[in-house]
Order: sequence, then structure tokens, then C-alpha cells
Amino acid sequence: MSSATPEFDRNLSRRRLLGTLAASAAAAPVLAACGAPSSGTSSKAAAPSALATKPAKPVTLNILDVAGNLALTQPIIDAFRAKHPEIVSKVTTTTGTAPELAPKVQAQQQAQNVQIQLVLTGTDGLAAGIQKGLWYDLKPYYARFFPNLTSQYSKTAASMATLAQDQGIELVTTPGGPLLEYDPAKVSNVPTTPDTLLEWAKANKGKFQYAQPRNSGPGRTFLMGLPYLLGDKDPTDPTNGWAKTWAFLTELNKYTADYPAKTSATMTNLAQGSVHVIASTMGWYINPRALGTVPQGMKVTKYDNMTWVTDAQFGVVPKGVSDDELIAAMQLLAFALTPEQQAVTYDKGYFYPGPAVAGVSLGQAPASSQSVIKKYGDPDFDSWISASPARNSLPATAQVTAFDLWDKKIGSTK
Repeated sequence: MSSATPEFDRNLSRRRLLGTLAASAAAAPVLAACGAPSSGTSSKAAAPSALATKPAKPVTLNILDVAGNLALTQPIIDAFRAKHPEIVSKVTTTTGTAPELAPKVQAQQQAQNVQIQLVLTGTDGLAAGIQKGLWYDLKPYYARFFPNLTSQYSKTAASMATLAQDQGIELVTTPGGPLLEYDPAKVSNVPTTPDTLLEWAKANKGKFQYAQPRNSGPGRTFLMGLPYLLGDKDPTDPTNGWAKTWAFLTELNKYTADYPAKTSATMTNLAQGSVHVIASTMGWYINPRALGTVPQGMKVTKYDNMTWVTDAQFGVVPKGVSDDELIAAMQLLAFALTPEQQAVTYDKGYFYPGPAVAGVSLGQAPASSQSVIKKYGDPDFDSWISASPARNSLPATAQVTAFDLWDKKIGSTK
């Protein structure tokens, strides 16, 4: 679910929109990667005391989604635009991949022609942008646009919010994984530990698959979950603390299928029978089956002695947008955090549960969301969540390091 947060292919994303931005005049940022060049070329925004709460005139918001987040927030964006014509005159949305994000934004900033006012991203794109200094520090504007932000979040969401280093607003969260999804017609002895997964992969060469962690929520949580499962020295240090993880992945690499660039490709392969077990998350298990892209009869299992690797998705604002665009983006983001809009993020299970704000229950979600989750979810999910500890995804620098090491040690060898 990068960064996970399942990040479905972009066609999937469009089909999964279920509203999340309905009522609330407090705020709302809108994103877009296309449209007219931004009127703002400075990397400095107005001081908090000088920044208004409403733009001088309605603006166009160009929103770029690199996490499949529009599946959750498109209805919120639509609702915000309809409710606040005095803030936004037009919203455009485009999709891309996390690895493309930082170079794209950096090129626009260097040309002083920032065309993206809001980015929806998982921890992967968030981390890459933090490392390169691409995003605005939003903390000076919290009091005006996001009062009591931290206290609004659930405990898990509040912990994950720290990864943004005040350079993004967390919109949704999920315990995520790592989980294994499998075809019960092909797999009778289901792996529930790294060792049994390796044994199964050896006996069924090419039938286990996960997507490249740099651009896959299930791939990321699989990579970051292994140090906990294997008892590595330091699960937060991929360079010096993952000796068991890198050894395991190197051995597993001999027997896996190739590593596709998108999670959706692993789902297609599972559906078509070319692989029988894949890395998954709760959202990736529910949503593709609800959409019919994966047969309903596929099953999911957790690892023994499970530790959840929490995933989240964020709204970030590139440096260089105008003050009016910055205001509009923050208003949209604030709008998305209202309980009414958060309830819509249950969606079709895409980022299950979804809401980052505390106290938003499935019973508050649209009836269609409740029906999908009842039919396509797993009745054990909630007990799995409560029974196992959760840890944050790696922080920005460590996450980028982990991806680079995986590319070098594992991905480049296939």
C-alpha cells in the first residue's frame, strides 16, 4: 500500500474512487501535474502572519498522484471544488509513479516553472522529496490551517505523521502488511514464516513474486517487515542492521519470478495463474477482488509472530507555488481531514482501514464501502491488527537507502 501504499496501477485507481472530501469549509488542497505554469516561482512562501486564509482570486490546482490516492480522495476533491468556488476555479489530476516524482518536480523548480500545486504520495515519494528538499515546511501554517493536527490523528497515524517531518499532511493510513496472498487451488501448504516461504519458493520456482519496493506498497512492506520477522540486529538500519534480511533476499532471489515495476502486475499474474503466491497487504487483498481483477476465491495469510509495517499517504506542496496556490492546497488538505470526508476513505478497501483521523468508524462510511468490505475483506483482519505490534515505515533517508540497496543487491541481478 507506497510511499503503499497499495499503489494500484493508475487505471485501477480511477475505478476505485469512492468519495472522501465531502463537507467542511475548513480547507482543501488540490493537486495537479498538468495545466498552465504556476504563477509562483519563489521557493519562499509568505510568512504565516502575512498569509491569508483565502486566495485573492480562485486558482487552478494541478494535482499529481503517485500513490493511487485518488481512489480515496477524488470524491473529496470534487466536493471541495463544488463547495468552494471562491478558492478553486479548476482542478486537474494526473498520475505517475513514485520514482518519477522527485526528478519531475526538481526540473520544474530549477526552471522556475512549477506546474504542480499538490502531490499525493506514499512514503516513497515523500522520502525522495524530503531528501532533495522539494517540499514546503508546513509547520508554520499549522495554527492557521491545521489546528490540533496531531491530536486529531489516531495513535498509529500520529506516529506515521512524524515521517513527513512537517513537509506533508497525512491523509490516510493502514497497518498494511506484510501479508501473503495465494491461490488456494495451487497452494496447500501455505507459508507463514520466512523459512517456510523460502522452502516453498525452492519447491515452486518462479511461482512467488513481489513488485519492486521503490514503487510498490506490498513490496515495501515485505522488504521492511523482514528484519522484524528474521530478528535482524536493527530493523531501522538497512545498511548495518539487515544482515539476515539481505542474506534471505539473496537466497530467495534464486527462486522468485521477476520483479515488476507495479503491484498491479503481480495481481494480474496471480489471477492468470503464472504465479501462485505474492506479497500483499490488506488493501491489495480487498480491492482487486472487489473490482474483479483478481478472482474472489484468492486467500490471504499473515506471518507467525507478525509485526505490521504501517503505511500512509500524504499531501505535499512543492516549493515554488504561489501564495494563493499554497493557501488553496492547504484548505483542501484541511477539508480532507474532516470526519465526514475521512469516512469516505474506507473506499472499496483500497487502503483498509483508511482514515487517519481518530474515531472514524466503518459504520460512518458510505453503504457501498461497508458492503464491499463485508464481502471482500477478511473477518480476521481486525483481530490481526489488534494482536500484533505495528512499527512505522522507515524514515526518509533510511527508506531511500533501503530501496537503493535492494536495487543493487537484488533487483539488478534478475
